Amino acid sequence: MTIPAIAALQDGYGGYLMLALIALIAHEPWRWLGLAIGNQISEQSPAFLWVRFVATALVAGLVMRLVLFPAGALQTITLPLRLIALAVGVGAFFALGRKLGRGIVAGALTLFVLQVAVGRG
Repeated sequence: MTIPAIAALQDGYGGYLMLALIALIAHEPWRWLGLAIGNQISEQSPAFLWVRFVATALVAGLVMRLVLFPAGALQTITLPLRLIALAVGVGAFFALGRKLGRGIVAGALTLFVLQVAVGRG
């Protein structure tokens, strides 16, 4: 008699199951601890503001790395086009109510339109 759980581990899906379990065990306790601690911190406290500023700086750094030192398909787009799309995206972010999604969509659409306009799309 074969136990279904053991058979699933032996048919090639066991690795995926183990990865999922390890990820669950490694990450979930920290997420719950963060939730428990985060509920006790005021949004205006120095600790919360510091975390928010650091997170914002990390995202800004990653965006600038993508613009200035692109990888993959983004390498085929010239730097001036990437900078224009960045400027439009940042401008749309502020002009359209400080909504991140709107800024991202505006920048991506600008990049697409510029790339098609120069005949490389």
